[in-house]
Amino acid sequence: MAGRLLKRGLFVATAAAAGCAGPVDGPGHTAAPPDAPVVLRAERILDGVGGFIEDREIVVRGDRIEAIVPRGATQGAVVYDLGGATLLPGLIDTHVHLGWHFDRDTDRLHNAESTDSAEDVALYAAENAWKMLISGVTTVQSLGGAEDIPLRAAIDGGDLPGPRILTSISAITAGTGSPEEIRARVDELAEAGADVIKIFASASIRVGGSPTLSQAQLDAACGQASARGLRAVVHAHGPESARRSALANCSQIEHGALLDRETLELLAEHQLYFDPHIHLIFENYFQNQARYLGIGNYTEEGFQQMRDAVPTALEAFREALDVPGLEIVFGTDAVAGAHGNNWTELAYRVREGGQDAMDAIVSATSRAAESLELGDEVGTIAPGMLADLIAVAGDPSLEIEALGQVVFVMKGGRVHVHRPLSN
Repeated sequence: MAGRLLKRGLFVATAAAAGCAGPVDGPGHTAAPPDAPVVLRAERILDGVGGFIEDREIVVRGDRIEAIVPRGATQGAVVYDLGGATLLPGLIDTHVHLGWHFDRDTDRLHNAESTDSAEDVALYAAENAWKMLISGVTTVQSLGGAEDIPLRAAIDGGDLPGPRILTSISAITAGTGSPEEIRARVDELAEAGADVIKIFASASIRVGGSPTLSQAQLDAACGQASARGLRAVVHAHGPESARRSALANCSQIEHGALLDRETLELLAEHQLYFDPHIHLIFENYFQNQARYLGIGNYTEEGFQQMRDAVPTALEAFREALDVPGLEIVFGTDAVAGAHGNNWTELAYRVREGGQDAMDAIVSATSRAAESLELGDEVGTIAPGMLADLIAVAGDPSLEIEALGQVVFVMKGGRVHVHRPLSN
């Protein structure tokens, strides 16, 4: 099954790459010369910072938004009339794992004993990237694998369609060694082209989430990342690992399933972003338990630990929403089986976590962009920004589930999805 999916996904991705430079035909599309501006019209436009753009259309030229003008003001343009859809910035997922997949021969999680080659891993990563792009995710932070490097280059070069990729390539762990060894490893990753440094400061939630790095080790990791001009994001489930990360002036906390209010307030005080994962990661594991079980710490006990963590993580998220100044961003920890379902995390945050729908959208657009230090490029609909734009059926500011009904995807001015609205 996985092999068939891989071949199908690669065929779709290759076909899309061959035609992604020009407009994609579909209902409501008016053709024009290839060098003409592109106009996007929709019933409503969300700007990515919590507001609406009324009675306007978006003009795109090349890879950027050129202007926002009154309807019908631009002549001789390629027009995409999206009817009753909602237009908004492309979603930004700040925590995915592009290379994670189920092996072709066994249909189980790829692991140290797998027979899939490095080339296979890269191809699966390309498929995962395509799945997320067509679901409306136009930028991802992959934390991270070596396969991210050639995939990032292929997407940036226009050879394959996919979201914009920022990668950590690898991670800093307790096994990296002393503070001196950690600094040296950060330098190696920076030289290899890492966009961000990923740090494991706690164990997996499947084995309790206890701290794994000392204050000195975290000071070294985050301090050297800063010296190299890189952000440092930290896997930290419990209060102590998150506290040490805040004191080390790291950039962002990942997971945080066991955090209490005191620690969340400390994160806000030290201006760390918080990237909780409260739904998709758990739901995906539970749905695919047989494909994970028996590999590493994916044990029966580990799965029970995750089930026990679900209400705890939800409560930590609800508490975080109430902490003044705490910047919560959108991330899913998408692993094998989850790519393309990223939007369900936002839906759960709103439906079960109590987050305001517009705030959830901002967390996945402008705020996520700011956390990646891309706030001047993506995440907002404004002149001069990269034309990363999606349209969905319905109004996600009222019904967040509308994010699961993507009808249009443009990334960097290239249209990858254009389908009619369902009647």
